[in-house]
Amino acid sequence: MQLGQIRAFLAVREAGSLRAAARRIGISQPAISKALASLEADLQAELFVRTSRGVRLTEAGRLFGARAAVVQSELARVREELSELRGGTEGSASFGVGPPGIVLVPKAIARFRAERPHARIRIREGTRDVLMPLVRDGSLDFAIAERGFAPVEGGLVFRMLGQSEIVIAARRGNPLARATSLTELTSASWLMIYRLGAGGLLEQAFAAAGLPTPNMRVHCESHATALALIAASDLMGLIPVQDAEAGAAAGLLQRVHIRERLRRPRMGAFMRADTPLAPAAARMLNALTVVARSRRQEG
Repeated sequence: MQLGQIRAFLAVREAGSLRAAARRIGISQPAISKALASLEADLQAELFVRTSRGVRLTEAGRLFGARAAVVQSELARVREELSELRGGTEGSASFGVGPPGIVLVPKAIARFRAERPHARIRIREGTRDVLMPLVRDGSLDFAIAERGFAPVEGGLVFRMLGQSEIVIAARRGNPLARATSLTELTSASWLMIYRLGAGGLLEQAFAAAGLPTPNMRVHCESHATALALIAASDLMGLIPVQDAEAGAAAGLLQRVHIRERLRRPRMGAFMRADTPLAPAAARMLNALTVVARSRRQEG
């Protein structure tokens, strides 16, 4: 098996066709076809099903793809670390961040850039469900996200940075925004961003109060879209307290103050258990850790 074969496979997987993959990596279509055929022969498995509309992964292709992405990411990381060792670069950090962790990023980036002004930074925003696969396959060095209340998934380790305060929010003027208990919110329609542990954070709160399961109408994986939807509709949702405060200051959102206490999920960094962070990524995580500690001390 050769690295060129892995590169060709990943390009086809991402592009969905041989022609588009060839354009993406700058080689001819016959060359990419030859690389794939050679790889399939080496593995003694068909990786793609060819159709008139492109290609789709076989079960063997999906299995191989998960490993191939890790190999490519690790090779890129090794090249970067060697370049940094030679003094050629200051490295790079690639990390994901979920809604509760966004508040840490600006100060952490400033701190990191003061140490490594020429390092490259790539940030991917998303929910935990979106970010964890990218940590697993090496696309991200780590991700800052809520842990919830369940054990950490196999193959990952978790470094706690703090606890997230999640509150109920509604658009300004929503009649249900005046509610003072979950009992008054049984008729509400909800937008869901978080699913923590065995059940959602909101479902857990309703169950603890002896109430029926809340009416989940929308499941949104975009933080910005979720805030916009809550502000422009009668949907209610759980959002970080800082977003509720910012929305209230802008006259768009209103925090719903209820008697019941919502559990505060743990927030922190998820990393692969079998791979140490490269120096730049480790410094980026350290900067985030320092900012999180400072916020806790400020109360």
